[in-house]
Amino acid sequence: MVCVIFFINKLLAPNNPNAEKLSSYECGEEPTGNAWLPFNPRFYVIALVFLLFDVEMVFIFPWATVFGSHELAAQDARWGWLSLAEMFVFLGILIIGLVYVWRKGDLDWIKPTPIVPHTDVHIPPSLYEQLNQEQSSFTVKAFNADTVSTATATATPSPEPARKPMFKPTFKKPANE
Repeated sequence: MVCVIFFINKLLAPNNPNAEKLSSYECGEEPTGNAWLPFNPRFYVIALVFLLFDVEMVFIFPWATVFGSHELAAQDARWGWLSLAEMFVFLGILIIGLVYVWRKGDLDWIKPTPIVPHTDVHIPPSLYEQLNQEQSSFTVKAFNADTVSTATATATPSPEPARKPMFKPTFKKPANE
């Protein structure tokens, strides 16, 4: 049936490729370089651990349905205890697997070693402490619009003469227009 559908599609579908349809689709960039780049294997481990816990959710939803069913609990009270114990066993196995992967170090990324800057200047730390104490003793003055406008009026420097640009930009129209 699948082959028949593909055959009918081949017969009925229009086939008119052009340069735009044959261009790259993803993000509009032409691919450069080799596609066979080495990936860090930790990506695969993280993906597998994600799938493990994603599949866990597939099993938790039916369990929650059975555990929350009042009809099953009304027929036999052991159903609730059985489903609760079953889920604790299931989660226990998953947690043991997570602890194993964690202890093995597969969840740790390669972290760079921080480089602490070092200078050859020999300034005693007491001077830095004294400077910090002096800076913390500043007081904030109340805002006054009159003093701000007069201060800016007296502090404006004289305008510098305009300079010519170092290059002359050229704008050309595309030839196809």
